[in-house]
Amino acid sequence: MSMDSEVVDWAITAARAAEDKLAVNTLIVDVGEVLGITDFFLITAGSNPRQVRAIANNIEEMVARTGGPHTLRKEGHDTFEWVLLDFGSFICHVFVEEHRAYYELERLWGDRPRVAWAQDNPAEASSDEEE
Repeated sequence: MSMDSEVVDWAITAARAAEDKLAVNTLIVDVGEVLGITDFFLITAGSNPRQVRAIANNIEEMVARTGGPHTLRKEGHDTFEWVLLDFGSFICHVFVEEHRAYYELERLWGDRPRVAWAQDNPAEASSDEEE
């Protein structure tokens, strides 16, 4: 996968779309060097399946609206407890909070750099780089 600034912009668009639907602790993790099948993971959560559905739908809509790719694959639309949206160059994981805590993807990828994207609090977005 290429480290294209356009891909970063689409991942940031997806993160902001998640936040628009009140997603919790949205992260963009750079996994490109170690994973090889995608450049970034977006990891976020909602408090219940209905909110997870709203977050996932808004991500798809906003990425498409900004000229980004359409999903290549979608999973989890049967229960909306963990929705995976595969855009090719980035993959969005939208969890119900309990499932996110159980699977701990951000811990699994804890040694990978994060992409700063938050509009309101840039210090919060880059705090992982200092740890």
